[in-house]
Amino acid sequence: MTIPNRRDFLRDLGLSAAALPFVAGLPSLQAADAVARRQRLIVVFSPNGTLPPHFWQDKPGPLGELKAILEPLAGFKDRMLMLKGLHNRIRGDGDQHQRGISCLLTGVELLPGNIQGGSHSPAGWADGISIDQEIRNFLQNNPATRTRFGSLEFGVAVPDRADNWTRMVYTGTNKPVAPIDDPYQMLNKLYGQRKDQATLAGLLDDVREDLRKVSAKISAEDQQRLRDHLELVRSMESELTRNGETDELVHPEPELDPNIELVNDNTPQVSRMQIDLLVNSLANDMCRVGTLQYMRSVGGARMRWLDVEEGHHQLSHKPIKDKKSQDKLLRINQWFAGEIAYLARKLDEIPEPGAEGSMLDHTTIMWTNELGEGSSHTHANIPFLLLGGGAGFKMGQSHDYGGQPHNRLLMSLAHSFGHQVKAFGNRELSKDGPLQLA
Repeated sequence: MTIPNRRDFLRDLGLSAAALPFVAGLPSLQAADAVARRQRLIVVFSPNGTLPPHFWQDKPGPLGELKAILEPLAGFKDRMLMLKGLHNRIRGDGDQHQRGISCLLTGVELLPGNIQGGSHSPAGWADGISIDQEIRNFLQNNPATRTRFGSLEFGVAVPDRADNWTRMVYTGTNKPVAPIDDPYQMLNKLYGQRKDQATLAGLLDDVREDLRKVSAKISAEDQQRLRDHLELVRSMESELTRNGETDELVHPEPELDPNIELVNDNTPQVSRMQIDLLVNSLANDMCRVGTLQYMRSVGGARMRWLDVEEGHHQLSHKPIKDKKSQDKLLRINQWFAGEIAYLARKLDEIPEPGAEGSMLDHTTIMWTNELGEGSSHTHANIPFLLLGGGAGFKMGQSHDYGGQPHNRLLMSLAHSFGHQVKAFGNRELSKDGPLQLA
């Protein structure tokens, strides 16, 4: 069915404001719009470095048997790209953790400031835009690729504080963006019209009649998508209510320094809720760029669900010869890999609207970190792992770039979207252009 004008069509249906977010992005209602290929980027951050012997492939070439950290991603090996030898060469003010996260996606120095870290010089925010926002702006400037939000910034257990250890997304110089780590808040941003948990159930009643109106006008695929959205809201309401009522899941630890994040035992559930929201926002074309930030740089999460009582950052300082600590760090990093596997599976289960393959085939997930290895605080060999098919890169490979600036990878991401940037971040570190990954 051809819809003459989507805006008029939705208006004539008389849909409520509560229902519009569910239906406005459906492909069936976009037939009259200029449709461009949906290409997406998701950046996933986890803190405190990796364990190089359990992460990197032994030599460049086709990916062989994955190391222990990446075992949860084994089913996606042919759609993975491992990029070793990319260094964060940004210098200047700030400590390794500050520059690690705030220069990770910006590729540029921190401004002078008064945030004192573990170095001799305090620092401020980053002096430029991050690559996710650069790509977002490029897509939003084209009516064919413009979406409702452009980008969405998700967090999991990111502490309620504003400093350059907690921010990786920047809309420009001195303009950090805080991730949203409360699923209720993100749900309200996406679907609106809710003030608190008590009104969440009412959302279903508000939209039921509206969905009946529109269901006859859309494809069977979009009807299933609407049903999936309703099921997501129901399951999130149930899960969050249980978490809020189950005292034994909460560990407030008031005796600890209030500046250290207190990660509750429901973090795994919140992670899955955030991933579900991210995938559904992409599926409904509310955005084409997303970030998912776990904790923060110097993150001290106590991952009791993994039988790990020590803080993550504390463990990351333990020497390599400390086998017990290394085993715990391995479990932590495997857990992060498992969450990315869940994200990839969710995307792979949804057919790409109007194109062949799944949403994963049109999405690039980039998993990265602020450090190469935690105990040494190195910015060498930052772990960059790409997954999916959105960028058109040759996957199933492992590369070693021997110390190239990571700015070149950021440029490659922009170029994969057709955004032919001549430099990104620090111009000197961008002079050799993007990496050749096709």
